[in-house]
Amino acid sequence: MKQVVAAVIIKGDKVLVCQRTRHQTMPLKWEFPGGKIETGEQPRDALRRELDEELGINATIGEEVMRIRHQYKTGSSVELRFYVVREYAGTIENRIFRDIRWATRSELPTYDFLEADVKLVKDLAEGKIV
Repeated sequence: MKQVVAAVIIKGDKVLVCQRTRHQTMPLKWEFPGGKIETGEQPRDALRRELDEELGINATIGEEVMRIRHQYKTGSSVELRFYVVREYAGTIENRIFRDIRWATRSELPTYDFLEADVKLVKDLAEGKIV
């Protein structure tokens, strides 16, 4: 099972969402920034590294808000840990995605998210996660 971390980056009443490129697996799907935990790496350290690589920011990783295990139709399975990020140093740059957007919570369900992210999206939109 692949271990993955992702950030729910919050600015005011908006959340940062990112769209995969056409060349990635599950092309053009929307997701939260993050990635795989490398061998020997702690989850928060992995997320800090991924946010630096993908967005060019030095993030303060907050509390874990959800943990999901998901098996895709392809047979691959993933355990996702989502963390809130409210503070970061630097300016967000789109380094790897097709698109990045600040979306209001109510807009989140209108995006075509990865299957594994759907429960988090629903809870964010309903205000269950602050």
